[in-house]
Amino acid sequence: MDGLNSTLSTDRDGRELGETLSQWVGPFPDRGDAAALLAPGGTPMTYAVLDLRIREWVGVLNSLGVGRNDRVALVLPDGPATAVASLGIASAATCAPLNPGFRRAEFEAHFQRIRPQALVVSNDGNPGAMEAARSQGIPVWKFCGREGPIEVDGKPLSRRIDGGWARPGDTALLLPTSGTSASPKYVPLTHRNVCFAAQGIRAALELSGADRCLNVMPLFHIHGLSLLYASLAAGGSVVCPPGFDAGSFPGWLRSSSATWYSAAPSIHRMILDAVRHHPDLPATTELRFVRSASAPMPRPWIEEIESELGVPFIEAYGMTEAGPQIASNRLSPHLRKPGSVGRAAGPEVTILDDEGRPVALGETGEVAIRGVNVMSAYEDDPEANRAAFVGEWLRTGDFGYLDSDGHLYITGRRADVINRGGEKFSPLEIEEVLREHPGVAEAVAFSTPHPVLGQHVAAVVVPRRSAADNPPEVNPARLIQELRERVTARLAAFKAPHPILVAGEI
Repeated sequence: MDGLNSTLSTDRDGRELGETLSQWVGPFPDRGDAAALLAPGGTPMTYAVLDLRIREWVGVLNSLGVGRNDRVALVLPDGPATAVASLGIASAATCAPLNPGFRRAEFEAHFQRIRPQALVVSNDGNPGAMEAARSQGIPVWKFCGREGPIEVDGKPLSRRIDGGWARPGDTALLLPTSGTSASPKYVPLTHRNVCFAAQGIRAALELSGADRCLNVMPLFHIHGLSLLYASLAAGGSVVCPPGFDAGSFPGWLRSSSATWYSAAPSIHRMILDAVRHHPDLPATTELRFVRSASAPMPRPWIEEIESELGVPFIEAYGMTEAGPQIASNRLSPHLRKPGSVGRAAGPEVTILDDEGRPVALGETGEVAIRGVNVMSAYEDDPEANRAAFVGEWLRTGDFGYLDSDGHLYITGRRADVINRGGEKFSPLEIEEVLREHPGVAEAVAFSTPHPVLGQHVAAVVVPRRSAADNPPEVNPARLIQELRERVTARLAAFKAPHPILVAGEI
């Protein structure tokens, strides 16, 4: 365990070693026979076997003509085999995972920007990805994801490569992110970036070799990948289901012996609805905490999950550009503050005014970060880089403030700010009020065009389901009226949404 936890240390001159992913799972004497990866109900893959599989990936990719900093697009369904493939590819080259649910046109657009040397798909293939790759002359290699030696069916590239293991400064991941713009930007994360970020998550959550993460987040997203990296950095294990299924979640939690899971708020909402039907769940699991990231988590949902599962709820904050963790609440009760996303847990955090100058504690401005886990620049996007960086500080696009204890509070997002006739406000405060209604499960507020005011605000709400999971019996007109009264009693009149729509889901 000490060997794993010391691999990402700092040497005497302060230079980050940033060990590569392959070195996290080396043959440490005390972890070789320990479980590293498994699927629900499956046989665990040990650290020794995982190390062997990663070494095979490096050898196979090098033999196919792919080496350090070459791009390999990865389109696989979630599961342990995908975790191994992403680790193996990143240990030899640059892994560019993409959502297997994309259509051909979407794959074509991403491939044009990523410019991969090859595409890796499952043995069953992915027609949209394969057609898009072949249309651009990108070789398609099929990965036989099974327990035996790595097999990749593909024709080698005729080229010289810089082979062997990736190094700390090499790019491990290339990920698209929408951020504050409509078209995606591409984030290159080095091994040093992701290793440092993983250690930030490990430290904030006090992870150890005894912990097991039930990873319900997709492995083409930095949230899911970071849970994999942080768990392995701690010497723990990761359960990788074949995609998220709310109905199966309680069973997975029981059978996997998971000690924690992390998810986006939308998934937490579905989990909350599912676990209500299993009141004995807290007594039949080894869960010790729950974590949330990727988007703001409504406070009532946090309280409900803590009540239903009987464990602390840790809200964290991050972005792809930070690999991803920026701040996190801690397990100790006195280090968790309601409404806060916690204290810095990786990079330095500051608050900037419109001119890029730091503001005083308690003052609201734009959250900015800098540190070892923060990317150096967006891929081939000078305009985005000019807008994003103020010296060494990366603007997050989020507004917030720091309190005297260093806890960060997010108050809104630059792209989401509604400007109604000169009155600027965040939809988050409207959503919070709407969600406080006992009959509302979900709510989202957003801007709509207005011929005179420029922008107006509208909202959509989803009624709360009954305990029996029957369709909600709700009078939409009455619910809308009650919500309007609630908003106008709590907020200024110009923030009142019109219309408010009632929907079955968002």
